[in-house]
Amino acid sequence: MPQHLPSTLAALPYAPPADDGLDIVYRDASLLLVNKPAGLLAVPGRGDGKDDCLLRRVQAIVADALIVHRLDLHTSGLLLLARGREMQRRLAGDFAARRVHKRYLAVVCGRLPAARGEIDLPLAADWPQRPRQRVDRLAGKPSLTRYQVLGHDPASNRSRLALFPDTGRTHQLRVHLQALGHAIVGDLLYGDASGAGDAGRLLLHADQLRFIHPASGRPLCVDSPAPF
Repeated sequence: MPQHLPSTLAALPYAPPADDGLDIVYRDASLLLVNKPAGLLAVPGRGDGKDDCLLRRVQAIVADALIVHRLDLHTSGLLLLARGREMQRRLAGDFAARRVHKRYLAVVCGRLPAARGEIDLPLAADWPQRPRQRVDRLAGKPSLTRYQVLGHDPASNRSRLALFPDTGRTHQLRVHLQALGHAIVGDLLYGDASGAGDAGRLLLHADQLRFIHPASGRPLCVDSPAPF
């Protein structure tokens, strides 16, 4: 029998965090990297009341900023924005060609059996339960996540991981960790809602981006420490 969305999640209204100013980690004439807080949409959402998002907040200060990639609503961390259409085209091409290297930090339930490994499971939309995604070995798109265990807390039975997605599927990290039997703490969509209370949020943060600067041609590596 299919697992239905938790009623508490389905009923939650969009309540973006207060606009207390942008956390711009890097900025130049070609691009900028901004820390997106958890609970804020990267771009305007569908439906009424979902116009407030990181892109709109950035454009109020940097008018030529354009989106290049996205982070889930509940994921925090580094979001890369281009300045102008040409830089957007170049950076989007780098993402499509997997020349942008992303690292995430996550806290997951349980203890993983190996210090590092790969999760190679194809993913597809779970249409009856949108916006959920699911592992689909027949029709799913190839999806690969590499992970490294950074530590384990026996008291809470939680592990801290560095995650390296080679592909960028919707909810990839969340579905892959759930499929491995180690859901990300605070994940009301794919985890156990009863164990999310003390987290207060999804414990997933985009903490590093590495790529070649589209104008200078020099390597650029930007870090953003996780707030948890």
